[in-house]
Amino acid sequence: MRLVIADDSVLLREGLIRLLEEEGHTVSAAVGDAEALLAEVAVHRPDAVVVDVRMPPSHTDEGLRAALRIRAEHPGTAVLVLSQYVEQRYAVELLTGAPAGVGYLLKDRVAQVGEFLDSLERVARGGAAFDPEVVRRLLARTTRTDPLSTLTPRERDVLENMAQGASNPAIAERLFVSVSAVEKHVNAIFDKLGLVHTPEYSRRVLAVLRFLGS
Repeated sequence: MRLVIADDSVLLREGLIRLLEEEGHTVSAAVGDAEALLAEVAVHRPDAVVVDVRMPPSHTDEGLRAALRIRAEHPGTAVLVLSQYVEQRYAVELLTGAPAGVGYLLKDRVAQVGEFLDSLERVARGGAAFDPEVVRRLLARTTRTDPLSTLTPRERDVLENMAQGASNPAIAERLFVSVSAVEKHVNAIFDKLGLVHTPEYSRRVLAVLRFLGS
């Protein structure tokens, strides 16, 4: 795939370029600030971007705000946020702005190169990839909303694992329950959120995004 990278760390940028090109991908541009990221995306129209949260000039949330613009102006470009920080306000806006093609990983929690590459490829294909810690912090923002209050503790556990991209068998293994029990919990979540079956979108993704945006 064609990629654009944005991170103010030169060492990280160069490392990502080498890693991704060794995997057969094309890094069309690698930049150190949000404005340059937006310019390069407009020129190259990449399949996906990998972007840090905090970049010059203020080192606060430039990367996430640029990611929001990319999703709005170039909806065909997937966005994978790779950062040390969870910036909650814009993260929720990013993850609820479209049903697919977004991800948020924490740099110090990516244990293996293969894990990062798998997440990037999943996001580029229109899937989602959220670090469990990111999911936990964002879901914590919504504990007083009506949709969440209707879920049982076990349904919340299932939803959190869904947000991490786990399949029903994987959730069953993690929670030490049967696959059929997980399927019942998933269907209950869909029902409580009023998510009807539609061929256009994945209800699993919509269920997570509904909570993050509520």
